[in-house]
Amino acid sequence: MNPPNKSPRRRAREFVVQGLYQHMVGGQDEAAIQVQAEGVAGFDKIDTKLYKMLLAEALKHAEELRADIAPHIDRVWEEVSPIERGILLLGACELKLHLETPYRVIINEAIELAKTYGGTDGHKFVNGVLDKLAADLRTTEIQRA
Repeated sequence: MNPPNKSPRRRAREFVVQGLYQHMVGGQDEAAIQVQAEGVAGFDKIDTKLYKMLLAEALKHAEELRADIAPHIDRVWEEVSPIERGILLLGACELKLHLETPYRVIINEAIELAKTYGGTDGHKFVNGVLDKLAADLRTTEIQRA
């Protein structure tokens, strides 16, 4: 699952997406997701602080993040695959709450997650949605770029 060339931050994001998937599909809460994740091979190689923070924030702010994403998708939320929903929630969370992380890094990480875990053209969909969302949430940063 985690080739050695992945950074601890990328691995943390992978675990967050898996956790969001578990929440959406299986209804697991944050505590159950964390307990399960800690037992998975490779968990010891992630940025644990980033993982816990992003998982908690994405779950806590899920409704607000979905509302931010909704104008930028061409279908109802439930028709987006659960993996891509998780990636979009994570990306939206970072774009909105983590201004210290450049928007291009966030979008690139989301694209890589979608290439690895999403559907055939899922990365294109994720890229398009997050580009539009970044234009809403990171206007000043984009204008400076």
